[in-house]
Amino acid sequence: MFPELKRLIDQLGKDRGIDRAVIIEALEAAMLRAARQKLGPRVEIEAHYNDELGEIEVFQFKTVEVKVTDPEVQISLAEARELDEEAEPGDELGIKVDTSTFGRIAVQAAKQIIIQKVKDAERDTVYEEYKDRKGTLVSGFIQRFEGGNIVVNLGRAEGVIPAAEQIHREGYRRGERIRAFIFDVKDKTAKGPQILLSRTHPGFLKALFEMEVPEISEGLIEIVSVAREPGKRAKIAVRSKDRDIDPVGACVGMRGSRVQGVVQELRGEKIDVVPYSEDPAKYVCAALSPAKVDRVLIDEESRAMEVIVPDDQLSLAIGKNGLNVQLAVRLTGWKIDVKGESATKEEEDARAALMKIPGMTEEDAEILVKGGIKDPAQVAATQKEVLADITGAEEDRIEAWIAAAAVLTADENSKRVS
Repeated sequence: MFPELKRLIDQLGKDRGIDRAVIIEALEAAMLRAARQKLGPRVEIEAHYNDELGEIEVFQFKTVEVKVTDPEVQISLAEARELDEEAEPGDELGIKVDTSTFGRIAVQAAKQIIIQKVKDAERDTVYEEYKDRKGTLVSGFIQRFEGGNIVVNLGRAEGVIPAAEQIHREGYRRGERIRAFIFDVKDKTAKGPQILLSRTHPGFLKALFEMEVPEISEGLIEIVSVAREPGKRAKIAVRSKDRDIDPVGACVGMRGSRVQGVVQELRGEKIDVVPYSEDPAKYVCAALSPAKVDRVLIDEESRAMEVIVPDDQLSLAIGKNGLNVQLAVRLTGWKIDVKGESATKEEEDARAALMKIPGMTEEDAEILVKGGIKDPAQVAATQKEVLADITGAEEDRIEAWIAAAAVLTADENSKRVS
């Protein structure tokens, strides 16, 4: 049934990285299953691997009896003594079974057990080898594609890059060498692939910098935060634990050599390396690079910032489809509202004009400006129900605003005429 079994056991252990004892145990269990199907459920049988003979031996145990009443589990004393001269009634005698008599169905069942046992052993081996490598880089060759997923040959194991963890603008070819980030390793009880890989995970970018920048791997520079839009742009915030080391310069490298190594691995993804600061305003300003910032208004309670930039820097600060400011938000953890200088000045002028209305608070003026009402004339011309919806103020206050705004508007008009 198993020709050259000894050689096959050794080869299987070498190819799959499975302990020899585990393979032998699987073979014994498989042969036991085949014997059970051939001989029936009532018999007492054992299977053992004989290393000298290079085969799995199956033994059926029967009780020696003077008078046999159940041939499946008993053997007569006369037959027993032909096998063992010292056999006595009541002894348990092991009789070697001819495994060549096992049918095709029994053999197939045995093979299925071997396959399953080997798979379980492989999953155990993979888990033990890779469980401590979660969060690290790994390289391999693209072996095949399965429903949008990429199966990567890592040597003695396979990893899978799910479709969601691939950079969509990248193209992949079978046999191509690929580097990825291990973001999860599942144990043998989990269904599906065990080693899950990613090229979109923020940790992938972080691990690439750790590989390119010795100061990071040595602990002299710390990566504080990473934000990515895979395939498009990324921002990484760094700080130095040594005052003599410029963290940004170290990460960028001479003439950009280090950061370019990461960019090439990510096939052109743009990367901004920014200095981390304990000062939130400085940190946010750096995160919005390459745009220049004029000033920042901070709301600590809501963890929000209003960032004012020169008009010619507004599109740069926001970025294409808002990407630059979105990455800055994710990098810093602050809500960021970017405004141009001229628009900000218009709002400031509008608030100042509204503040001339008696009874108008700064908060009321701010709400009205955001609601599109920017001068007393608009207040005077707006229905009180609309003003109530915008501000939530009481009716008598709104009526007072409208009356006062009408007086101010009339005064302004008379000044222009005179």
